[in-house]
Amino acid sequence: MLLLAAGRGTRFGGTLPKAFLRLRGESLLVHSARRLLAAIGAGERAQILLVVHPDDRKAHLAPILEAIERAAGPHTVRIVDGGASRQESMTNGLSAIDSDADLVLVHDAARALVPTAAVRQCIAEAMRTGAALLAVPATDTQKRVVDGRVVATLDRTGVWQAQTPQVVRTNLLRRAIHEARHAGFDGTDDVALVERLGEPVAVVPGTVTNLKITHPGDLALAEAILAAGLA
Repeated sequence: MLLLAAGRGTRFGGTLPKAFLRLRGESLLVHSARRLLAAIGAGERAQILLVVHPDDRKAHLAPILEAIERAAGPHTVRIVDGGASRQESMTNGLSAIDSDADLVLVHDAARALVPTAAVRQCIAEAMRTGAALLAVPATDTQKRVVDGRVVATLDRTGVWQAQTPQVVRTNLLRRAIHEARHAGFDGTDDVALVERLGEPVAVVPGTVTNLKITHPGDLALAEAILAAGLA
């Protein structure tokens, strides 16, 4: 499990990196880690790699590391330095995993309300298919905008909005990253690297509550979702 927490959260604002923002007294990183770990079946072995910015290790990660290790129980927790981009952070994390890992699960720490049952489904589907992600169907009309003007209305039939986690067989993800690096391709999500190889990627229905906390209003919405018992 690569838990990506190296982003600076510039769209959110403030001085605290986004993964370490507090939601009901605990950081988004702790919430995400606990939910992902709850998806691991009895008898299964997992590693959780916390991919963080080097500057955050002491100031922000150290105070919450014990809580993550406690949630991990018998599973291994490692810390990995993030890179300048999401793809680079994922590559750094992939290089640190054990060689016998069957699957790699990649998740954004900012999705702190990730549904555990859906994570289990995503893992199972990736075992069958090779790669899988959580996603939800697009419900709003999609507009292409250039310089503040609408240039096209897009057909949303069959359009889904990608979420995380995204789970890929380890050897397939290694090959996809190698090919992407060779081609100079930088994907905006992980399974995009698999897609460009022509390999199948399964979709597992996510939930609208699995929101990515990007702006201050998203944090307030996450608080309301938890208060209502919806996640």
